[in-house]
Amino acid sequence: MTPRPASCIHSGMEDARTMSTNSLDAEALARVEAVVRGAGTSFYWAMRRLPEAKRRAMFCIYAFCREVDDIADGSAAAPEKMTALGLWRGEIERLFGDRPRDPVARALRPVVAEFGLRKEDFRAIIDGMEMDARDMLRIADMDELNLYCDRVACAVGRLSVRVFGIDDDVGAELASSLGQALQLTNILRDIGEDAERNRLYVPADLLAAHDIAAGDIPTVLNHPRFPETCDTLAAVARRRFDQAKAAILQCDAGKIRPAVMMMEVYRRILDKLAYRGWLDLNMPVTISGPGKLWIALRYGYFP
Repeated sequence: MTPRPASCIHSGMEDARTMSTNSLDAEALARVEAVVRGAGTSFYWAMRRLPEAKRRAMFCIYAFCREVDDIADGSAAAPEKMTALGLWRGEIERLFGDRPRDPVARALRPVVAEFGLRKEDFRAIIDGMEMDARDMLRIADMDELNLYCDRVACAVGRLSVRVFGIDDDVGAELASSLGQALQLTNILRDIGEDAERNRLYVPADLLAAHDIAAGDIPTVLNHPRFPETCDTLAAVARRRFDQAKAAILQCDAGKIRPAVMMMEVYRRILDKLAYRGWLDLNMPVTISGPGKLWIALRYGYFP
């Protein structure tokens, strides 16, 4: 993620410090503060105008996701990563048994109770991190890609919409469509970086449909028809963004602003990726600071 300016970090810490000390012990509060300090600009601005209790909840959910994601992306060997993620599985069980030990899990305890967050969504996120923690990651088909997106992104969405206070049926559709759209955009943006980690998220069945043998990653990425597979995934992401927008129109605008802001940032990233193309995967694609500020003002402050 892009680091935030020092002024934003300071403001984020002020927000985090508003968490009630009655519900968070000092160690838990300090740990969540540390994670918020490293949050990216898009996340910060998307959550900035939520009411205090909801903002606190989203900071705590973010801290959990950051903890397990850092394990999956870390430099440890795969067995060590699996052990660390297994410890988090145990911590989630303790969290829902009202006896968590980890500071982030302790910070989550009042949030789970207040917003009715579900254990299966936390467990799904860990399932997704275990997929990433392998020494080598290859996706067999679109079904497996959908499962991966559901675990690492849609499950986060399901937690988020409960915090936002969205109706269950509409919330489930929004979490599914927007979560998949965001994750597919991430995948398309990070193809080169993921290749360095021996990860390839473009499914083997999609590669085969374009006469590309799923094998050595550099060979796949340099195949003349590889850009066609990226165009296909980009088309799926656009369709899912459209479905997310339709779900958003069924929601109270004031409750859903953070999701709208994230959607608008990532739609622009996807458009920039498509414009750049898929030949030079190392050419960075970002939204400028002023661009993000405009999105924050346009979609965060006005109906």
